Amino acid sequence: MIVILGLGPGDPRYWTREALEVLQGMREIYVRTRRHPAVAALPPHLIVHDFDAVYAEAETLEAVYERIARTIVELGRRPEGVCYAVPGSPFVGEATVARIRTLAAEAGLPVRIVHGLSFIEVALELLGLDALDGLQIADAFELAERYHPPLNPDRPALIAQLDSRTVAADVKLTLMNQYPLDHPVTLLDAAGLPEARVLTFPLYALDHRSDFTPLTALYVPPLARPGAFETFQDTIAHLRSPEGCPWDREQTHQSLRANLLEEAYEVLEALDADDPARLKEELGDLLLQVVFHSQIAVESGEFSMAEVIAHVNEKIRRRHPHVFGDVKVSGVRQVLENWEQIKQREKAGRGAEASALDGVPKGLPALAQAAAYGERAARLKFDWSDAEGVLEKIGEELREIASAADSARRAEEFGDLLFTLAQLARHWGIDPEAALREANARFARRFRRMEALAAAAGRRLQDLSPEEMDALWNQAKAEEAPAVRAWPEGGGKAP
Repeated sequence: MIVILGLGPGDPRYWTREALEVLQGMREIYVRTRRHPAVAALPPHLIVHDFDAVYAEAETLEAVYERIARTIVELGRRPEGVCYAVPGSPFVGEATVARIRTLAAEAGLPVRIVHGLSFIEVALELLGLDALDGLQIADAFELAERYHPPLNPDRPALIAQLDSRTVAADVKLTLMNQYPLDHPVTLLDAAGLPEARVLTFPLYALDHRSDFTPLTALYVPPLARPGAFETFQDTIAHLRSPEGCPWDREQTHQSLRANLLEEAYEVLEALDADDPARLKEELGDLLLQVVFHSQIAVESGEFSMAEVIAHVNEKIRRRHPHVFGDVKVSGVRQVLENWEQIKQREKAGRGAEASALDGVPKGLPALAQAAAYGERAARLKFDWSDAEGVLEKIGEELREIASAADSARRAEEFGDLLFTLAQLARHWGIDPEAALREANARFARRFRRMEALAAAAGRRLQDLSPEEMDALWNQAKAEEAPAVRAWPEGGGKAP
C-alpha cells in the first residue's frame, strides 16, 4: 500500500480530519522536502525522512522525480507499506505523484490519496478571486523554459513555485513576450500562513527582488484591453452568427479574395514607410482576413483555426531540425538548403511532383516572383557565386537588348534583364519589389511637388520647357531630406 498525503499550504490548521487520522496512525513518513512549514508541525512520534539530498545529486528535475517515485514504490512493497507526504494537494504541482501512480499500477500496488488543501484556495482568498472566473494555473519552472507564455492574456493567471530570482528572471522574459513592461503583477508569499505577504509592482521589476521562497507565487491579471486570439475569434464568430452582421454573414472565401490582397499590400506599405504604429494596425487588418476565412471554414466543416495553427506549427518545427532536433548547420546557406530538401521529401511523401519552384504563388507581382524563383534555385546552388557575376550578366543582357532584331525579341531580352536585376538585388540583400515600390513613391512625391511648384508660380507643368521641368525636379529633390535605407542582411524570404 502507498499512501500519498497532502500537507496543505503550510499551516497545520488546514489539515483535513482524514490527514490527521492517517498521521496519528503512522510510525514513519517520507516527505518530498523539509522545505515546507507543515513538516515542522508533524506529530512528534513520527520518524520523518526526506528527499532533499536527491535534489542536490540529480542533474535534472525529471531525474529527481523519477528517483523519488521509484523509491516510494519500492518502499510500498513492504508489508507496512509507505506514507509519502507532499506540500499542498497531491494533484497540484506534484509531478512525483503522477509518476508514483503509474509505477504503482504497473507493480499492482494500491494507492490511497489523502487530499490536502492546495495553495490555490488560500491565494484566491488573498486576491479576492473566484477560480471559475477563468483562472489559469501555471508552473514557474515550465514557464521559464518557454519563449512565449501559454496563457490567455484576457484571463487571470496564477504562477506557482517561483522559488528563486533566477526563475523569476526567466519567467519575466517569457511574460514580456505578451504583457507590457509596466503590466501590474502581484507577488504572494507564504499564502495560508500568518506571515503571508502580498506585493504588487510592474512586471519589469519582478526579478529586482531576492526574497523568493518555495512558497512564492505570482498573480498576473488580465490585460487592460482584450487582446487574446480567442477573444478575437469569438468576435468574428459572433459577426458570422444569426445575431451578427448581415454583410459578414454573406461573405465567402471567394468574395474576400480582393480584401485579402488589399490588406497584404497595405502591410507592405506600412513596412516601406517604416511606420510601426501603422504596421500594428495593418497587421490587425490582415489577421482579420485570416480569422474570417478560418471561421467560414469552421461553418462549412472544412477545417478549424486550431488545425491551421497546428499544421503550420508542425511544419515549422519539422523544417527546423537544427533548432528542434539534433541536426547541425554551419550557417544560413545550409539552413536554406536543408529547408529545400525537407520540402522536397514532404512533396515526395504526398506523391506530388517535386520541384524546387513549387509553392511560389503564380499571383505574385512579377518582380517579387523573379526574386523568389532565384532564391529557390540558389538553395540548390544554381546561382552566381557572387554579385560580380550578376553584374556581368546584366551587361550581357543590355547588349542583347540593344542588338535585338525586332520588338518581340526586345521584349524578351527586357524581361531577362529585369529577372537578372532581381537576382542582383537578392545578392545585395535588397527586396526588389520593395525597392521599386519606394522608387515609385519617390517619383510620385517629387512629381506632385513639381506640379505644386509650377502652380505656385501661376503656371501649368505641361506648359514648361524641358529645362524648366528639370529645374523644378531638382528643386523637389533638394527639398527632401536625404534618406538611407538599411536593407537586412541576406535578403529574400525567410523560411
